[in-house]
Amino acid sequence: MARYRGPVEKLERRFGVSLALKGERRLTGKSALEKRPYAPGQHGQRRGKISEYGLQLREKQKAKVMYGVSEKQFRSIFVEANRQEGNTGENLVRLIECRLDNVVYRMGFATTRRFARQLVTHGHILVDGKRLDIPSYFVKPGQKIEIVEKTKNNPQIVAAIDLTAQVGIVPWVDIDKDKRFGIFTRYPQREEVVIPIEERLIVELYSK
Repeated sequence: MARYRGPVEKLERRFGVSLALKGERRLTGKSALEKRPYAPGQHGQRRGKISEYGLQLREKQKAKVMYGVSEKQFRSIFVEANRQEGNTGENLVRLIECRLDNVVYRMGFATTRRFARQLVTHGHILVDGKRLDIPSYFVKPGQKIEIVEKTKNNPQIVAAIDLTAQVGIVPWVDIDKDKRFGIFTRYPQREEVVIPIEERLIVELYSK
């Protein structure tokens, strides 16, 4: 299935939670979800009961939309998470947080994961000094993520850094905002990753 390219705020209203799909509007409190906190459509304000399977499917869809990954990519990450030792759900969150596009977003160089993915695919990101245009690349602790020289003063990146500085940067990255680079210092702990997703339901869905 192709990646969704329609109005992203409709998706947030459908799920009833902010998925960080609109950067500036979200950070300035002007998102559509805050103005109209109900599902889109004629019967959007009526919410019927959802089955157990429906809840599980909903959590998976939320995660896919939030991180901007396809079903094939998401299943691949789940398979790797299930293969590793420890809690599968926690492994799943840790792995998807380590994707290069997400790390660029977490470092505050982009206000949305979609914009971060564009920066990567268009060749604006260096990993350990080498250009890397693969959004799904898994970043490892100690690796340096940097904006290429010609893009460092891009107005969108400057605005992103200013906006994300207002809400803070996650503790598993170390940022030099002036020089436009960051170090992925360690893997995040599950309790540090604040996302509106219950990964337990996703594990249950894939384990059937």
